[in-house]
Amino acid sequence: MRLSVILSATEGGEDEGFWATAYPIIPHPAELIFGFVAFGILYWAVAKHVVPRLEKVFAERADAIEGGIARAEQAQAEAAAALERYRARLAGAEDEASRIREEARAEGARILADMREQARVEAERIVAAAQTQVQAERQQAMIQLRGEAGRIAVDLASRIVGEALEDEVRQRRVVDRFLAELEAAPAAEAGTSGGRG
Repeated sequence: MRLSVILSATEGGEDEGFWATAYPIIPHPAELIFGFVAFGILYWAVAKHVVPRLEKVFAERADAIEGGIARAEQAQAEAAAALERYRARLAGAEDEASRIREEARAEGARILADMREQARVEAERIVAAAQTQVQAERQQAMIQLRGEAGRIAVDLASRIVGEALEDEVRQRRVVDRFLAELEAAPAAEAGTSGGRG
């Protein structure tokens, strides 16, 4: 009933001038009621349909952002762990390279020592062989020299003495005495020259 009074008043009653002239800022009561009803319907529709969707989108967006941050932090942690592993491997590789260099140096020094030892042994063998060969050649030269010197001495003694030295024993004695005199002559000259100096 009150609504009908308000509606009738708005339709052209005597109060119309009162509302229009008395309070120009205050809206008409029918407009106010209609505005409240429309606002209530709009509020209910927004609260029922729009707000849940916005909350759902907001929650998904928040999850996406938080998940993105979490994934970024996880990726950053994985990158830091990978960097640490890389640094550890690099340090291990440097240690390994240093160890290999040291082993190579030690191996090179060992090989060099082995080669020097082999060269020393080979040089000693060559020197010993050369000394043996020189000794053998000297011995052979002495034998040839003795034979040649003996023959010359016998020929010379035969000419000096005027008789042939055909006897083997006599010939040997003459050769031995001649060679002994020859060997004693350089020793006597060395002693004399040493006494002069």
